[in-house]
Amino acid sequence: MNLNDYWTNAFWSVIPTIAVVAAFWFVLRSIIRADRNERKAHAKIEQQLRAERNQPRQLASTDDEQDQLPERRKRLPKADTGER
Repeated sequence: MNLNDYWTNAFWSVIPTIAVVAAFWFVLRSIIRADRNERKAHAKIEQQLRAERNQPRQLASTDDEQDQLPERRKRLPKADTGER
């Protein structure tokens, strides 16, 4: 076995590990970005609802508020599609 075969084998031994790490990083990055975008959208909707009712932001939610969430979603403004 010469030195060239040693480094070739070492290189091919490390490639699967690097590929798994890269795939894990990409998936985790996608999940974190999706969560961040979802939180931004949710905050925007909450801001619109608070503006409609002139209510300050609440830090903790109660069970009663959780029961009202489907009603709040029904009252969200519809997106303007431009059709008349």
